[in-house]
Amino acid sequence: MKKLKKSEMLRRGQVEHVKAERNLLAEVDSDCIVKLYYSFQDDDYLYLVMEYLPGGDMMTLLMRKDILTEDEARFYVAETVLAIESIHKHNYIHRDIKPDNLLLDRYGHLKLSDFGLCKPLDCSTLEEKDFSVGDSANGGSKSESPTAPKRTQQEQLENWQKNRRMLAYSTVGTPDYIAPEVLQKKGYGMECDWWSLGAIMYEMLIGYPPFYSDDPMSTCRKIVNWKNHLKFPEEVKLSREAKDITSKLLCNVTERLGSNGTDEIKAHPWFKGIEWDKIYQMEAAFIPEVNDELDTQNFEKFEESESHSQSTSRSGPWRKMLSSKDINFVGYTYKNFKVVNDCQVPGMGTFFVSSSPYACPINHAPLITSEKYQA
Repeated sequence: MKKLKKSEMLRRGQVEHVKAERNLLAEVDSDCIVKLYYSFQDDDYLYLVMEYLPGGDMMTLLMRKDILTEDEARFYVAETVLAIESIHKHNYIHRDIKPDNLLLDRYGHLKLSDFGLCKPLDCSTLEEKDFSVGDSANGGSKSESPTAPKRTQQEQLENWQKNRRMLAYSTVGTPDYIAPEVLQKKGYGMECDWWSLGAIMYEMLIGYPPFYSDDPMSTCRKIVNWKNHLKFPEEVKLSREAKDITSKLLCNVTERLGSNGTDEIKAHPWFKGIEWDKIYQMEAAFIPEVNDELDTQNFEKFEESESHSQSTSRSGPWRKMLSSKDINFVGYTYKNFKVVNDCQVPGMGTFFVSSSPYACPINHAPLITSEKYQA
């Protein structure tokens, strides 16, 4: 369950993002996308009840394995291509493709999640401040430090892994997967999601993102000046095809693979042998250990922020705007009848409350709740 505090959404100007996320989840029906069961609201909060995927996420998998083989990476990059394609077909840009948002089901298949920054292509009301990194991100070709010694691939990997754990659940996050045109606010389209895919593929094969630096601003400068910083470590032996497709995803918008449609990505030689229409019926490249449908062992453990319990939506001027019938959130409620009426879907009994004699029996299993957007 994803829980969003109305007052924070209003304060941050996130109302349109909230609507876009709910609309996309309700509209897109795909094996590649996490399924929305319910959306509803009360006086203070918005709620999204989605399927729980106990296989973990790509971030945790990479933390535990360091790197993937080319065959493993090929499988998950292919499923990510299908996931991105499924939302592009509905004229949405995800804008936040990163390993944290690539979830695995109990069989190891990938699903795209977290559409809090998604944007309809025809939308002119969503602001670009989500990606604001300051003017210095465009400041020439500065590197993080002119005197910093060059790290080996292993040293860079160890440094990334150490910092990645700290960044994983911070409110700051990391810009490592954001396309240069997004950072520069030059206007962008669906192509920005393919850049993010290239950055993830690089991390899968090398062990860290292509423009990783010790601080976010240096990372942004490297991304903006990608021509000077995109390199493949000599210690890592990659196929010519793997380097080629990565380079064609991490490049100028006009030359970027995918700018003319997903088919040109699928046709790349690196994907030779992939059966695109059958991949979700195949055995996954990685089979997670899952003991039951609510198993959490495949996710990193982290401390809940105390600020959640200390904050209140009843203070400040936003309270005047908060009502379950508030015009900002009219139409937010949704029910996926196809899924929630299916007694065989794991966890459905938890939410199915009905006086009908044909209702599923109520299962009092605990809810797994995400409040990271509650603030």
